[in-house]
Amino acid sequence: MLFSRINTPKNQHHLMGTWGYYNFDNDAAADFAEDFRDNHTEAVLYEALATAAEEEGALEAAEASEALAAAEIVAAILGKPAQEFPVDLIPVIVKLDASESEDLRELAIEAVEAVVRKSELQEQWAAKDDYPNWQQLQQGLLERLK
Repeated sequence: MLFSRINTPKNQHHLMGTWGYYNFDNDAAADFAEDFRDNHTEAVLYEALATAAEEEGALEAAEASEALAAAEIVAAILGKPAQEFPVDLIPVIVKLDASESEDLRELAIEAVEAVVRKSELQEQWAAKDDYPNWQQLQQGLLERLK
């Protein structure tokens, strides 16, 4: 179930709150971004991307959200951040070496394709009015990664 930022009190706990269709607009992605700020290594990105890319069944929503956030970070490392990329991650991104990110780029593409193809997150968005916006956002992410 998707939650609205407006309708959800800040102190209410829920599994995965989503307040927008951008890739950092949910609890799992926001937590991932915070963890990455504290431990900004390629291994953190690789783990989230590999989990999505290598899943044979339907990926859980939280794992899919983390993979999309990791893919957004990879795109930013490559010099192609999303317009809505979290400003507080920029100081971390500029410290990373884009020349060593080719394997991450390929893995990020595989992970995004897996999320869009078969995931709990994709199923949740398919039931919402913003689904076309979410799909367009993921296609834009894929283009920025290529």
